[in-house]
Amino acid sequence: MSHRTVLTYGTFYLFHVGHLNLLRRMRALRDRLVVGVSTDEFNERKGKKTVVPFRDRLAIVESIKYVDIAIAEDDWDQKLSDIQAHGVTIFGMGDDWVGKFDHLAPACEVVYLSRTSDISSTEFKRLLSILDAEHVGELKKALDLISTIVDRFE
Repeated sequence: MSHRTVLTYGTFYLFHVGHLNLLRRMRALRDRLVVGVSTDEFNERKGKKTVVPFRDRLAIVESIKYVDIAIAEDDWDQKLSDIQAHGVTIFGMGDDWVGKFDHLAPACEVVYLSRTSDISSTEFKRLLSILDAEHVGELKKALDLISTIVDRFE
């Protein structure tokens, strides 16, 4: 039996419900979903720093019931060979990538699905960096207060 296959890629740095929704919707397009997960080395070449290692991100993606196969994404240029190797009929990405992969259209259908509103890894990272800055400031104040109290007892 021939499978009709969708292929998508992502870093999945901070996996969230938006990623889950996108993978669910991609899988609903065809019989099988292949997901490429960016390796740490590839992310480094793209200028992205990842804290969650590739093997853990891959394990998370592999465990999702909508995903049939998870593969390593090592390079921008592997997409065409992955399309051919996995018999892909649809290449899909989130709509933040609109137009970037249209060159793959001769090999398969290219679709861009809308993102889950108000959810993005970039926004999560921004919020975490703000929280970190706030916590550092609070810790400095607390340490200053403790130092003042200790100084009074000396």
